[in-house]
Amino acid sequence: MSAQLQTFLQQAAARVEAEIERALEPSTAGAEKLFAAMRYAALGPGKRLRPGLVYACAQTLRGADFVPARCDAAAAALECIHAYSLVHDDLPAMDDDDLRRGRPTCHIEFNEACAILAGDALQTQAFELLLASDAAPALKLRLLEELAAAAGSRGMVAGQAIDLDSVDKALSLPQLETMHRLKTGALIRASARMGALLGGADEAELAAVSRYAEAIGLAFQVQDDILDVTADTATLGKTQGADAARNKPTYVSLLGLEGARDKLQGLHRQALESLAQLDRDTSLLGQLADYIVQRSH
Repeated sequence: MSAQLQTFLQQAAARVEAEIERALEPSTAGAEKLFAAMRYAALGPGKRLRPGLVYACAQTLRGADFVPARCDAAAAALECIHAYSLVHDDLPAMDDDDLRRGRPTCHIEFNEACAILAGDALQTQAFELLLASDAAPALKLRLLEELAAAAGSRGMVAGQAIDLDSVDKALSLPQLETMHRLKTGALIRASARMGALLGGADEAELAAVSRYAEAIGLAFQVQDDILDVTADTATLGKTQGADAARNKPTYVSLLGLEGARDKLQGLHRQALESLAQLDRDTSLLGQLADYIVQRSH
C-alpha cells in the first residue's frame, strides 16, 4: 500500500469511527449489553474499505472543494451495514464462525441472541445516520435509495441467500459472479456511488464510478478466495480454509489457483480502464484498486 493511500485510509477510518462512536453512545437504560455488542462489531479491527471508498470517490469528483465532513454520515452508515452483515454471517445458523478480524465473533463474545439483536440494530442505525445528516433533501433521498437497494433482497442479502443455498453444489462461473456481485459487490458499488453523489457526480461520471466499483467489488472476493487457500489463520484474522471445509464454491475451486489469479488481474485492468473515463485525478482510486488485488488479509 502506498504511503498516500495508507494516510488517506487512516484519516478516513478515524473520521468514520468517531461518527460511529457518537452514534453508538449507550442511551437506553437496560440495553447496555446491546450497545456493547454493537460497538464490538462496528468499532473492532477492520479495513474500513467501504467508508474509505465514500471519501475517495467524493474527493476525486469534488477536487479542491472536497469537505470530508459531508461524507461522515454516509461512510458510517455503510460501515454499520457491513458490520451487521458480518455479525449475522458468523452466526451458527449461517457460516458458524468463531473468529472474525482476529477476535471472537460477536455471538461468541456475547451470546447468539445478543448478536442477532446487535446486527438488527446496526442495520437500522445506518438509516438513522443518513436521515440525520445535513445533506440536501433530494441528495439524502438518493443516498437512502442507494443504501437500501444495495443492502436488501436485491443486493447483499440476496447474495447471502444464494451463498447459503450453494453449499455442496456446483455453480457455473456466471452463477458464482452473480452471487458475489450481490453479496460483496453490491455494498462496495453503493459505497463508491454514494461517495460520487456526495462529490456532485453527473450521470456519466456516476456510470464510470459504478463500473470501477463493480470491478473492484468482484476483485475483492476473488482475492478473498485466493487468500482462503494461501494465507494462514493468523494473517487472515479468520479461519483459513473455511470455505473449502464447508464445500462452498469459490473462484479457486472453479478456476484453480492460477485461473483465479488471472481473473483477478483482468478485473484490476477493468477497474483502471473505467477510471480512465473520468476527467479527474483518479490516482487515489487507482491505488485503492491496487491495494484490493495485492492485500494479504
